[in-house]
Amino acid sequence: MTTYAALLRGINVGGSKKVPMAELRMLLEGLGLGEVSTYLQSGNAVFTADSGDEDSLAADITAAVEKRFGFTVDVLVRDHTYLQAVLEGCPFPAAELQPKQLHITYFSAQVAPERFASIDQQAFLPEEFRLGDRCLYLYAPDGLGRSKLAEALSKPRLVKGLIATTRNWNTVVKLAELTRS
Repeated sequence: MTTYAALLRGINVGGSKKVPMAELRMLLEGLGLGEVSTYLQSGNAVFTADSGDEDSLAADITAAVEKRFGFTVDVLVRDHTYLQAVLEGCPFPAAELQPKQLHITYFSAQVAPERFASIDQQAFLPEEFRLGDRCLYLYAPDGLGRSKLAEALSKPRLVKGLIATTRNWNTVVKLAELTRS
């Protein structure tokens, strides 16, 4: 059995895409996934599966959510090894920062640095970003809601063709912990 986290993009954050966590747990259990739990209300689920890969599990969850709730939600599925590697690979001094200052954007595929080459990082200082393995680390000292760099990084032309979903550092740490077998 492998323990995974499912990251649902853009649910329960003020729009029309409302997914009650109890219903999400039941939906995932209905797919035959085990030890299902959710974390917060913002689309984080943890489960075990003995077969399937991250992409097929994500596709199954996406299809089930659409069938049950009537709208499409992008889903990324990642295992503990990956989540722990993202945590350990942080290029910023996470232990010295407030959790609201550090965010991870998970991507559906590896991203070449050229994709974000048009971003003039100097213009956004002290905010910074670094690319990692299918992720982007964002340091935003005043938080994500006030981050001009986060706004620039989320432009449709930069993330075109990708599923991208962002989590704060507390959630990143907690998902790595919850997926530990």
